[in-house]
Amino acid sequence: MKEKSKKVGKKTSVEKKKIIVYITLIAIMLYIAYAIYLLIKQPTDIFTIEEGKLYQEETDIGYVIRNEKVVKGEHYKNGMMQIKSEGERAAKDENIFRYYSTNEESLKKKIEELDGKIQEVMLNDTSLFNSDMKLLENQIDEKVADINQIKDSAKLAEYKKQINNLVTKKAQIAGDSSPKGSYLNQLIEERKGYESKLNSGAEYVKAPVSGIVSYKVDGLEEVLTPDNFSSLSKEYLESLELKTGKLVATNEECGKVIDNFSCYIVTVTSSKEAKNAEIGNKIKVRLSNNVEIPAEITNLIQEEEEEIMIILKIEKQIEELINYRKISFDLIWWDDTGLKVPNQAIIKVNDLDYVVRNRARIFKQNVG
Repeated sequence: MKEKSKKVGKKTSVEKKKIIVYITLIAIMLYIAYAIYLLIKQPTDIFTIEEGKLYQEETDIGYVIRNEKVVKGEHYKNGMMQIKSEGERAAKDENIFRYYSTNEESLKKKIEELDGKIQEVMLNDTSLFNSDMKLLENQIDEKVADINQIKDSAKLAEYKKQINNLVTKKAQIAGDSSPKGSYLNQLIEERKGYESKLNSGAEYVKAPVSGIVSYKVDGLEEVLTPDNFSSLSKEYLESLELKTGKLVATNEECGKVIDNFSCYIVTVTSSKEAKNAEIGNKIKVRLSNNVEIPAEITNLIQEEEEEIMIILKIEKQIEELINYRKISFDLIWWDDTGLKVPNQAIIKVNDLDYVVRNRARIFKQNVG
């Protein structure tokens, strides 16, 4: 009986082991089948791969610092007229704006009245229709036609000046050839006298250096300069109480000339990339117009609480920054391009990441 009992127990144990082995084999086969299914399943999980770009970036607040020279004349209380428009470039010693002369409006009114009298005399004198007069009249008509298309105030003033000169020439010819020349010449001389007073009283202001002309003067031009980077600090910049993205107001008494080759953005950050940055590193900056431009780190100043002040030099989009002193921008530490693969297309098997490429119905595994 004991031997029979031992044989039955041994047989039962063997059968249990077989069952465990069969179950294990079935589980392995199911797992393999499932893995193969994941690798080749289609068409619902097919993704189109496109070129993409990866960034390591951060959004920071920056202060714009430029090489800029403020220009202001003695007669700034008289009001000014722009010769060079906002954002227009000027050469050194070129007139960029002028101050009105004393009693300018009164003088202009007297000149306008004399022009009317001169024109009346010439219209009533039929002996004045010669070739020179006709040529001047045609030139005046052309200028008058063009002036209606001009919106720039500086160019408009220049056209008006040219028209006045043509009218004066026409009047001088009329005064020399007309029987009424004595009276006409008297009007012309009187007009010249007023025009001389007008021009002598006006003060023209020239560009001290070549660059971009701007009338957006905020009083920080002599404070925030590339010459005093070492004295800058986060505390000092915050004490200026500037609003991010606020436009610098146009000044009615003076202007400035800005270096059009480079400007600087100063920012304070505590990012890991900033702590590992070095002077001379080439990075990128994305401005509010979404244009990415190259930049170079020129200065690194250690602030308190592990913050670092970074000074970036940029040489493009200078005109874009004229309107601002404090901006929000994206600092791009690095970027890379390649094929952009969705996370759903990545298959994980045995701690390995797979991507299956389907090219013309030919499948190939890429293991990451």
